[in-house]
Amino acid sequence: MDEQDARPEGAGAPEVELEHLDTLWFQVTGTICNLECSHCFISCSPDNHTLEFLDLETVLDWVERSGEWGVKEFYVTGGEPFMHRDLAAMLEAMLQRGPASVLTNGTLMREKTLRRLATAHEESRYSLEIRVSIDGPNPEMNDPIRGEGTFERAMEGVRKLLDHGFLPIVTATQVWDQEEDEAVRREFMENLRAQGYENPRLKILPSIKTGREAARSRGYGEGERVTAAMMEGYEEEQLICSSARIVTSEGVHVCPILVDEPDSLMGQTMEEADEPFELKHQACYTCWLHGAICSNYGGIGEEVT
Repeated sequence: MDEQDARPEGAGAPEVELEHLDTLWFQVTGTICNLECSHCFISCSPDNHTLEFLDLETVLDWVERSGEWGVKEFYVTGGEPFMHRDLAAMLEAMLQRGPASVLTNGTLMREKTLRRLATAHEESRYSLEIRVSIDGPNPEMNDPIRGEGTFERAMEGVRKLLDHGFLPIVTATQVWDQEEDEAVRREFMENLRAQGYENPRLKILPSIKTGREAARSRGYGEGERVTAAMMEGYEEEQLICSSARIVTSEGVHVCPILVDEPDSLMGQTMEEADEPFELKHQACYTCWLHGAICSNYGGIGEEVT
């Protein structure tokens, strides 16, 4: 029996229905990234081609048809989305139909692209959010995770975004001990204000103990999985799989966290992906515990306004 399926006899994994497709995600650069972070839950890197780039035509087609499914907003992730030469064109198309968010490491903030995105944001009735991942309030905490020099490069990216009128959401995976929470938050806010960010937006994420993170810290324990009893009285709309799907180069997956798992590929069309999904993966436990951590507002206590 596979480890993911190991549970007491008669205690099957609970299922979650796709109640409504509010959010459509795109993994535009697949698992290809300019960094190789030691806590990456899908082990993205410059040479990880498990999932490839999406081409512009594919993304535009999905965006065009999104109204048929009632999609209200779009998220763009990778890998590193700013590696994609057509990122701006993709976001321009999305902003004609709804709010869009980009998840980035902030190290590839090119002036030409930012000017184009600022114009698209200004001309759209919808918001464009940019989330910058920085895993510590200083180089000593961040750089061992993301690579030497990445703290300063990401902070430079934050400054560039501010210069172009954006108020980025800085996201940090909790790679520090819990008792350090308050001190880390305080230093984060102080350092962001020092960049000219008067009212910083900070989002703290729990670690997903798969991929490289399982080797860096630990994998999931046997008790860390969702059971049917845990879903009794639970508000399923807190789970991203109840209201979202993600388009990748291989097809439609259930969510951004599980794209490495074979059974997360639900088909090639949205009709095929409109099926219940079993919460048998231990990463589902993290989502159950903390809510829709992939969205802009889920997390473990954030100062996002």
